[in-house]
Amino acid sequence: MSNRYVLNPTEGKIMGVAAGLADYTGWDPLLIRLGLIATVLITGPIAILFYILTGWLAPTKG
Repeated sequence: MSNRYVLNPTEGKIMGVAAGLADYTGWDPLLIRLGLIATVLITGPIAILFYILTGWLAPTKG
């Protein structure tokens, strides 16, 4: 578990946001991705906007 959030594009599917969050929390990346999908279904475009902003603004691993 890291003490700083960074994107992980090598293990990520789209931008590395979920893989980076999984590295940060120590959770399984699949659980993070399912949670993100559920969040998008509940909140719609707001969650997609935050996902894109996180992928654009967060530092990259390595």
